[in-house]
Amino acid sequence: MSDVERLTALVRGTPWFMAALRAGRELGLAQWCIGAGALRNLVWDALHGQPRSELADVDFAYFCAADIGPARDAGLQRRLGALCPGLPWEVTNQAGVHLWFEACFGQAVEPLHSLADAIATWPEPATAVGVWLDTADALHVIAPHGLDDLLHMRIRRNPVRVSTETYRARCASKRYTERWPQVVIEPG
Repeated sequence: MSDVERLTALVRGTPWFMAALRAGRELGLAQWCIGAGALRNLVWDALHGQPRSELADVDFAYFCAADIGPARDAGLQRRLGALCPGLPWEVTNQAGVHLWFEACFGQAVEPLHSLADAIATWPEPATAVGVWLDTADALHVIAPHGLDDLLHMRIRRNPVRVSTETYRARCASKRYTERWPQVVIEPG
């Protein structure tokens, strides 16, 4: 079984995640996915044989350069909440990240060109993965750095955008090895 087949089997076997993907599909966006921590938690919980971890948020990422205002994100988040209530949705148009990233993280970034470009900048390769569902119910995986880190429970810094300081702080705050003892954290 390929890594993509392993991942899609885990996703298909998780009712709440499939419901979230169906809700995302209802928005009718050209480029979208659910990924980052929600997907990592799903995979690592399954690999550890443990019940679903508490989710800080469900990252719904999309790319639409034609409308990068925060009002659109808020509207889509409300729609997702209505379509699939009970999940802590966080909606971000990756086409507009360059407008607020420096204020939040102290580092200016260039505008991105696609959803895959955006995912490639996420903090760790293990979380730089997204999944989307098409109208024929086929799952698609966006994994610019591959699936090896996610499926082998390895955390390492993505140097594209994350400083060593930020990486170390994230590792401490996420408590990876407390939550998933088999995770290996590489030094920053």
